[in-house]
Amino acid sequence: MPIEIKELHIRINVSNDAGQPATSAAPAHSKEEIIEACVEQIMDILDRKEER
Repeated sequence: MPIEIKELHIRINVSNDAGQPATSAAPAHSKEEIIEACVEQIMDILDRKEER
C-alpha cells in the first residue's frame, strides 16, 4: 500500500553574525574564473544533448 504525503513542513534558521566577514566578497578575477567554468560546463551539457 503506497504512502501519500499531503503536507511537508520545512524550517530554516538563518543568522548573520556581525563578527564574521561575508563570503560573497570574492575578488573580481575569481568571479570571472567561476563564470568561465560554468559557461564551459553548460556548453558541454548542450553538446551532449545534441549528440543524442
